[in-house]
Amino acid sequence: MDYRMEHDLLGELAVPNQVYYGIHTLRAAENFSVSGNPVHPELIKALGVVKQAAAEANMMLGRLDKDKGRAICQGAAEVAQGELNEQFIVDVFQGGAGTSTHMNVNEVIANRAIEILGGTKGDYRVVHPLDHVNLSQSTNDVYPTALHIAAIRLALPLTEAAAYLQEALQEKAAEFAGVLKVGRTQLQDAVPVTLGQEFAAYAQAVSRDHRRLQKAKERLRQVNLGGTAVGTSINADKQYIATVIERLRSLTGLDLDPYENLVDGTQNADVFVEVSGLIKTSATSLLKISGDLRLMGSGPRAGLGEIRLPELQAGSSIMPGKVNPVMTEMVSQVSYQIIAQDLAVTLAAQAGQLELNAFLPLVAANLLPALDTLAKTKIMFADKCIRGITVNLCRCREEVLNSTSILTVLAAKIGYEKATELAHQAIEAGVPAKDVVLQSGLISEEELETLLAMDNAVKAENHIH
Repeated sequence: MDYRMEHDLLGELAVPNQVYYGIHTLRAAENFSVSGNPVHPELIKALGVVKQAAAEANMMLGRLDKDKGRAICQGAAEVAQGELNEQFIVDVFQGGAGTSTHMNVNEVIANRAIEILGGTKGDYRVVHPLDHVNLSQSTNDVYPTALHIAAIRLALPLTEAAAYLQEALQEKAAEFAGVLKVGRTQLQDAVPVTLGQEFAAYAQAVSRDHRRLQKAKERLRQVNLGGTAVGTSINADKQYIATVIERLRSLTGLDLDPYENLVDGTQNADVFVEVSGLIKTSATSLLKISGDLRLMGSGPRAGLGEIRLPELQAGSSIMPGKVNPVMTEMVSQVSYQIIAQDLAVTLAAQAGQLELNAFLPLVAANLLPALDTLAKTKIMFADKCIRGITVNLCRCREEVLNSTSILTVLAAKIGYEKATELAHQAIEAGVPAKDVVLQSGLISEEELETLLAMDNAVKAENHIH
């Protein structure tokens, strides 16, 4: 393998000739080889588009040679399109507030620009990673800005996925609107409800998540690009700030604005905590729904067995015929992970000191995968679980007639005290509540069926409307 020698303030290193990254990236890869996980590709793409916007702004203001600028823009655009992903080798966990990832991007774009101009990789006299690619910039405004952009881009498919899951739940709510079953509080028989009502409630919860997630774009659209090192815009001016933000809007199609106070935007990471909290809330809703579905589908013969979840794979290496609720289990595990990631984001955001938060790489390492994974999970949950759920009508009816919950329906006709007495009789005798009710002579079987049917119809109508 051929090498080129590059130098930095610590000395020299041999860098493979074929790679686009340089000595700063190589040192970072050696220093931070801990997890084996690369930086999220959306963050790399966002860094590419920020670099392109900066180069365009510097060219427009006459601060960057046109030939160099055009080559930098082409290299940055290739990074923004994901064409050079294999060149980004720094671990997701890194010190330096994202400087290692930023330098990885600077070096890749510089060497690609050198190549475009007919030079030899590593000859930074042609295009320099810092003097040219990083002109008017700092890690401390470039990295947070890219993180905002990456988060917005990943939030958009997540909001679409939430709407998709909501639609699937609404379809099931309509399908199950006439199915009466036992409603439970504290896992004890309570009152009859329709299965449609339960699914309508799930759909409503996901709808709230959808609306919350739509706020993420608004929360993230302010960026600190142009603030450079600490938000005071050292080595940049107002003309550059206005121009680079305009170019960034044009390149991304996003309604981005600079922070009113760039020092604030550089110091504080609370916006990421807020967005992470919205994601965690959505994950919490999924936990509730997936847990309920496991309960309602449990057994199926020795559990509740009210619904049948889609059978996706054999459930046991030892128990023939066993099929597990694997999709709901996967959804729950993703949700637990997202809740844990939210804590990591919170801890990273509060760890900022004075003029900078050095822990934004930890925010990126948790926030971006959470957005990405949750979107995929919602789609998969809708397609591989919700849409395939069927109901066990016989089981639902049997449970209603056996349960003392039907006495709540009858209480208005026979009185609370009498209904309580009949409930105790059914429990002590170990017989269906329906039998005790009919034996009491207080109501005929026809009247009981009519009451249950009327209650069912009212519930279904209330749900639909």
